Amino acid sequence: MNCRYITIEREYGSGGTQIARQLAARKEIACFGREILEEVSRENDISVEKIERYEETATNSILYSVYMLSQMAAGNADMLSNEGHIHVAEQSVIRRLAADHPAVFLGHCASEALKEYEGVVTVYIRCTDEAAKRKRIIQEYGIPAVSAEQVRHKYDRKRAIYYYANTAQKWDDLRKYDLVLDSGKLGIDRCVDVLGALMEH
Repeated sequence: MNCRYITIEREYGSGGTQIARQLAARKEIACFGREILEEVSRENDISVEKIERYEETATNSILYSVYMLSQMAAGNADMLSNEGHIHVAEQSVIRRLAADHPAVFLGHCASEALKEYEGVVTVYIRCTDEAAKRKRIIQEYGIPAVSAEQVRHKYDRKRAIYYYANTAQKWDDLRKYDLVLDSGKLGIDRCVDVLGALMEH
């Protein structure tokens, strides 16, 4: 398979963002993460901060997820919640950004947006080295040591709930990804090597 797009979901503190950015730089292709929110912000005249607040209010209720997905499938945009509208806008932006060139996508349920596209490899970055994860959160993300575990839990929970609310799938179900990389065992550079090799074929 010709790998044209890589979508990455990642644990907080795993270095997934760094891996995605380095991969894109090495392959000289675009990397879209926060840029997705910025594009939605420009198109809908809503601040990135407000979009992030909407994302945080997503629910892990199966009833909500089923309702949301049914409304999107039926094209009933007016029946969606604010959170639903934001998700639809993000998905639209992701598909448009993928239209013209290969790219790396970070989060935002990009694998769902591109599920009908050819050449998509879905990736999950984890870090089983808890000491390395904590060190990265403190030193690279600038989080006080006393708050590191709380912040990690907050962001992982937020990502899991948002993913489930909009796909009815578990974010950390490793079976659903094409490739799972452990940055704690492989290191950042080796993870980039593996993904870079995929995009060479």
